Amino acid sequence: MALKNQVQLITYPDSMGGNLKSLNHVLTTHFGDVFTGGVHILPPFPSSGDRGFAPLTYLEIDPSFGSWEEIRAIGERFDVLVDLMVNHISRQSPYFQDFLRNGHASAHADLFLTLDKIWPDGQPVQADIDKMFLRRPLPYSTFKIEATGREEKVWTTFGKTDPSEQIDLDVRSPQTKALLTEFFSFFKKQNVKIVRLDAVGYIIKKLGTSCFFVEPEIYEFLDWIKEMADGLGIELLPEVHAHYGTQFKLASHGCWIYDFILPYRVLEALVGRSSRELRNYLEVRPHRQFTMLDCHDGIPVKPDLDDLLDTRDARRLVDLCVERGANLSLILSEEHKAADGFDVHQIRCTYYSALDEDDDAYMAARAIQFFAPGIPQVYYVGLLAGENDYDRVKATGEGREINRHNYTLEEIEQSLGKPVVQRLLRLIRFRNTFGAFDGEFRVLDCADDEVRLSWRKENLSCELAVELASYRSVIRYDDGRGGLREYVV
Repeated sequence: MALKNQVQLITYPDSMGGNLKSLNHVLTTHFGDVFTGGVHILPPFPSSGDRGFAPLTYLEIDPSFGSWEEIRAIGERFDVLVDLMVNHISRQSPYFQDFLRNGHASAHADLFLTLDKIWPDGQPVQADIDKMFLRRPLPYSTFKIEATGREEKVWTTFGKTDPSEQIDLDVRSPQTKALLTEFFSFFKKQNVKIVRLDAVGYIIKKLGTSCFFVEPEIYEFLDWIKEMADGLGIELLPEVHAHYGTQFKLASHGCWIYDFILPYRVLEALVGRSSRELRNYLEVRPHRQFTMLDCHDGIPVKPDLDDLLDTRDARRLVDLCVERGANLSLILSEEHKAADGFDVHQIRCTYYSALDEDDDAYMAARAIQFFAPGIPQVYYVGLLAGENDYDRVKATGEGREINRHNYTLEEIEQSLGKPVVQRLLRLIRFRNTFGAFDGEFRVLDCADDEVRLSWRKENLSCELAVELASYRSVIRYDDGRGGLREYVV
């Protein structure tokens, strides 16, 4: 299928009214002509951790959210995007539970990466681990097998608990490929149009490497899964937080990618009142991207912007965000910190709060995002100009919950009354319907305290002009019917 060059929503299944039925009601009541690009529903599957990212299965929906019937109903009007955690599955999944009972005698044993698949004797070597890009202190967890009483070490890239709730899959195994094919075939029947390959950068484990985006093996996997998905009419969106060079390689390989650089560059331009770095980036970035400013994690810093940042400037921007209420996710591996010790992985806050809840600055940020080539996504908290939710952080102990507020139907109605939200909805409608965004993009010459971007297709044209001193943003456009029009964003 061809993706629509229109704005998409990102939301949890329970964050806009409490469940999928309420989400569908909110979408059809308030946003039927807004999110014509589609809806990314963050994991609605039964899960044992990480707010849905430790799925037990993809064949069911968590009953507290609803059922696949509600997903199919949403899919009748909006293209649905769901995640598939291609790197791992839940410790509570029936597949791993059978392995815990029967060990290597389990019918599902080959789904998992026991350490004998990595080291010949199954004993981890610290010198190898030191080279890896780690997301937890050790890349494995130890489990006791019920049938034998023996301990078995299994690869676990992610997870805050020990043992982890997220058990890595062996993507080289025919069993794993058969299971992934089963899940994709099921998605097709449920009206799913796009699948995000979550954590795909971690799937290849190879000694002597960082075990992150291992080439060329990762391309072999991507080629396999793309061929399978193409046969089902499903688009793929690989999710990789990595050095920008890695993202550009993915784009060169024909993949859609995420623009994880844009959120920082836009924030930097607006806070520092200089567009120089942003303009330089917009000149060279691939166009085949999904753009975003905010998401369920945070504003990416390292490794996404490695070699693009002066860490002294980055520290000042990070410190300002912390003053405005943000908390930070940090890099664990010493080898992957900056030479001066700078170790910020993500800035966790709402984008509206990062901009000091300044309506004009926020609208300037969204206008720049929507003019950057690619398919724009708007996170539900950003849609409603949400502020940092410190109560959820305190209640859960999870820093990312600062930007994961669950809105009641009443809160959504109240938020829709905010002038900044109405301004955003108008801007989204313009981005969805103005035909020039399918044409030629240009970064126009301007002073460092301005941003000027343009699109042109045949007799249609539009230009965005942002004054960074005042955050005043104006769109001037020619709709082909004579005369130049404009509106203040």
